[in-house]
Amino acid sequence: MADDAVNALFDAARDAMAHAHVPYSRFPVGAAIRDGEGRVHTGANIEVVSFPEGWCAETTAIGHMVMAGGRHIEEVAVIAEKLAKCTPCGGCRQRLAEFGTAETKVHLCDETGVVETVRLSDMLPMGFDAELSK
Repeated sequence: MADDAVNALFDAARDAMAHAHVPYSRFPVGAAIRDGEGRVHTGANIEVVSFPEGWCAETTAIGHMVMAGGRHIEEVAVIAEKLAKCTPCGGCRQRLAEFGTAETKVHLCDETGVVETVRLSDMLPMGFDAELSK
């Protein structure tokens, strides 16, 4: 993917982070997913008082992708206001794996842009595979 496209994905994640609802942790996170059709879907974390019942930014972005008819994640960018190279939590790694592949790119960002890009399989080397449970 061209640098401009990756930068646009970062910009979308950063813009999504501005919509985070984080009255308790004050830890906004944004995510942007590029689906198999090239469309970008964004999400921000949304907290509720009954921890841990809120939504992570990646989960929100996946929900937007699915509701728009997307079923495959090509790449994702994640940014947090207070943490450079914020990685998806374990649950979100598994959710990303549900719609991605081992080669899905995960762009870890800080406030200036992409700091590191890793493959999803490097972040979740032994994720649950529904095909193996059949």
